[in-house]
Amino acid sequence: MKIGFIGAGIMGRPMALNLINAGHEIYTWGRRFDTVEPLLVAGATGKGTPAEVAASAEICFTMVANTTDVEQVVLGERGLVHGANPGSIIVDMSTSAPSATRRIAQELAKRRVHMLDAPVSGGQVGASQGTLSIMVGGEADIFERVKPLFEILGKNIVHVGDHGAGQVVKACNQVVISLTMEGVAEAILLARKNGVDPAKMREALMGGYANSKILEVHGLKMLEENYKAGFKVKLHHKDMGIVMDNAHENKAPLPGAELVSRQITSLMEAGEGELDSSAIMKALERLSSQ
Repeated sequence: MKIGFIGAGIMGRPMALNLINAGHEIYTWGRRFDTVEPLLVAGATGKGTPAEVAASAEICFTMVANTTDVEQVVLGERGLVHGANPGSIIVDMSTSAPSATRRIAQELAKRRVHMLDAPVSGGQVGASQGTLSIMVGGEADIFERVKPLFEILGKNIVHVGDHGAGQVVKACNQVVISLTMEGVAEAILLARKNGVDPAKMREALMGGYANSKILEVHGLKMLEENYKAGFKVKLHHKDMGIVMDNAHENKAPLPGAELVSRQITSLMEAGEGELDSSAIMKALERLSSQ
């Protein structure tokens, strides 16, 4: 199948490579040559604009940094919309605002172009191994058409509702992850304050109901003070902004998410945006030393 793929970053690059390795014909574009070069080496065809990518493809995927980038790549002056053929599909796998997703879908529908919002969870490892969790919003029949491609990229693939629903579920995902990460950091701090070995505390908790992927992976990062970026603080900050904006729009009180959002903001203010988001431990430690 002829597929467009825009967004060859830490997540998008391995996803596009998985599609190439599955035998699909990939067309791509990027603002910087160095980001798309690995795809070109692997056999993708480069194009001069997103519109040219869309003109060559039946389905186009986007995996970019934020809502503004999605809007520019899809609806901008040289965006996908200007090259997309009627009946084609644009699948946005970025994490962006649900309201913007619905607006973009409406604009594409005017051109008889379909859209799915399909944000993911699973990180760089999941992207590389093709084991992402994919939460999809949009028309059910369009989801079924794209599902074989989703199955190359992920393992847990759920159609969650109409346009924007995928982004809402991703916001819910970030709430659960963020609050769990905060809980792990607080548990480590509490153990230390009581003179208990936090590594032993973590080992004990991993055998019961408190166990989680966050405790396993991010808990170890916190114990080792290894904040080499996986999911960066600056991206976590962006995602929590989406969560809180949506919560305010819908009058949904999220006191826990609001607390974590402040912690993440404090990391940004300390110039730690490039660290792994498990560095929320550092924010908590600073609070405890005041």
